[in-house]
Amino acid sequence: MTMGTSTVTRRAALFAGAGILATPLLATGARYARAEPPMLGPARPTHYRFPLGDFEITMLHDGARQLDGPYPIFGEDQDPADVAAYAEENFLPGHRMEISFAPIVVNTGQELVLFDTGNAAGGQPDVGNTVERLEAAGYGADQVDLVVITHFHPDHIGGLMRDGGPAFPNARYAVGRVEYDWWTSDAPVGTPREGQVGLIESNVVPLAEAMSFIEDGEDVVSGISAVAAFGHSPGHMAFHLESNGNRFLIFADATNHYVMSLQRPDWHVVFDQDKDMAIESRRRLLDMLASERIPAAGYHMPFPAVGFVERVQDSYRWLPASYQLRVESGD
Repeated sequence: MTMGTSTVTRRAALFAGAGILATPLLATGARYARAEPPMLGPARPTHYRFPLGDFEITMLHDGARQLDGPYPIFGEDQDPADVAAYAEENFLPGHRMEISFAPIVVNTGQELVLFDTGNAAGGQPDVGNTVERLEAAGYGADQVDLVVITHFHPDHIGGLMRDGGPAFPNARYAVGRVEYDWWTSDAPVGTPREGQVGLIESNVVPLAEAMSFIEDGEDVVSGISAVAAFGHSPGHMAFHLESNGNRFLIFADATNHYVMSLQRPDWHVVFDQDKDMAIESRRRLLDMLASERIPAAGYHMPFPAVGFVERVQDSYRWLPASYQLRVESGD
């Protein structure tokens, strides 16, 4: 199509009237010096919130660590080449991995309940941010009414203390009786777990007077009950939530990688203290989640660490939640 001279003239006049230069910048040879945009580095969300009946659940991102793996952390009893190959089949690096940490806040409408406290602040880079992430989510550390500890590994109890005192100054605490009794006895002495006792003595034992010691099936508050999931640690606990008929399971470290552990539930995990018991607990909880279609959160699932479990033959698959928990059912 040929453009007439009058059309070009009218367009030039229109641009001129609007204060727009009609001649392309490149045609003039003009160049402007400006700073190159800086690379800002990876960005992550700090929290993720959704309703559960009358409850409100907020996932906190305490941080993440990158390290060599997945073997021998996952598939400790397998051939290293097979573990690396399985990771790559699932679009993961074969020799490098990331572990993230996700404490959970449950607002019941009467109380603010925090499940696990993350890593110690300042202990390692990129983790130990639970208090800051709590504040970013709209809560102060002094608003936490109850801290529930699923088990006593450092990445769950490290944030209990800060600056020489309780990080959550107005809270009471709930811990598993079996877990507390094992770690505060002589049982860890002479075992690979002995090195963790010092942190328990500094972070957990001083809070004992404000603690409730819970057993399998007991409520920590109305609508939140303990579920024994021993093996990862001697008294590791999961927690079942129910509000207005809506259910949710916090499975903590019963399975702690969405591929290398959840899809291969029988593979040994180096962090599991009793391998056989951990496998039994893992399969039992995953079976329940898959059969009853219960949404769940895992402490080390990819953030926001919320999703569903699907059974696939003799294995399972993690399905990250999208909008399911944020929309009304319509029933």
